[in-house]
Amino acid sequence: MPGPAASSEPQYLYLTTRGRKTGKPREIEIWFTRRGRCFYLVSERRLRAHWVQNLLEEPRVRWSVDGRKFRGRARVLRAAGSPELVRDIRARSKSKYGWGDGLVVELDPGAPAERRRPHGQA
Repeated sequence: MPGPAASSEPQYLYLTTRGRKTGKPREIEIWFTRRGRCFYLVSERRLRAHWVQNLLEEPRVRWSVDGRKFRGRARVLRAAGSPELVRDIRARSKSKYGWGDGLVVELDPGAPAERRRPHGQA
């Protein structure tokens, strides 16, 4: 059952990634939490989720929350590299939605949204 944070924050975020095979925009509706300027998603399917595979190929993403539009960079947070942040985001998700186990993805509207270089290019 959602916790108290659910009443102060919209329930869904709409994330648009670029399809890694088609190059077409792909939009999903997904639960999220927020910490500071960043938005956080938790992927139940971890790296198997198509939207995660898309943002690993092209980290420049768009998203909207409650009618507000954002652009920025997405990145997967590894528990080994950011253990406190990953724990905090999972706890926030569990408080808001009753679930928070999965791969944590950060959406940063303030990060330079640089395109990944194709393999083999320096």
